[in-house]
Amino acid sequence: MKSAEHPHVDGLTATGEGRTRVAVARMLMEQGPVTAGEIAAALEISGPAVRRHLDALLADGEAEAREAPARGRRGRGRPARSYLLTAAGRTRFGHGYDDLAVAALRYLAEQGGQEAVEGFARKRARDLIGSAAPAVGAVESPGDRADVLAGALTERGYAAQARAAGTGARTGVQLCQHHCPVAHVAAEFPALCEAETAAIADLLGTHVQRLATIARGDAACTTHVPLDVPDVARRPHPTTIPRGRQSTHDDRS
Repeated sequence: MKSAEHPHVDGLTATGEGRTRVAVARMLMEQGPVTAGEIAAALEISGPAVRRHLDALLADGEAEAREAPARGRRGRGRPARSYLLTAAGRTRFGHGYDDLAVAALRYLAEQGGQEAVEGFARKRARDLIGSAAPAVGAVESPGDRADVLAGALTERGYAAQARAAGTGARTGVQLCQHHCPVAHVAAEFPALCEAETAAIADLLGTHVQRLATIARGDAACTTHVPLDVPDVARRPHPTTIPRGRQSTHDDRS
């Protein structure tokens, strides 16, 4: 990805330095935590330029730094640092109406109780990924279905990828959502994460396990899709998402 890409974010037209900063921020969102060197190589810009943009994002509270995991023997000098976006940084890519959504769900909880909130969460999850059901149903393996679902989620603004994970008999796919437009809301109402995980399990036709969520402070929402378990019974070409088969997933939101 070069710095000339993604000039428009939330209606803001970025040029020059601003456009490069948007590209750096997007890479932190989609691939973080990443080091300054990895950003420089991917965007084809100099190390000092990357560090200038990272310093600005850090100063604005839009990014945070962590000690990068050691790869091989570490030499002298400062430990390498990796960077990722904060919740404030993610607003650059669309967190509008969070306060309104939280207020609406609080009101729903007061009037209808937790059952009403969970019912809303299940409907939202079905609406979110239900349109992907025909395409997902057209492929056979859970791994391929996860890849198709990742594409559908990306179209909905979730910057999703399906990555191979595990070795030997414990192979699987990790469905990684690098952006969550409702992370702030889900932090207060985890039923949104739980219903989304259940809907993913139903759509993929297999047990899944939620390993991490942006709402909980992780860098991405990560759902493990094992490839070493049999598929649950499902229609060859589903057109709707079944309601709440809670036994098909293990959610840790």
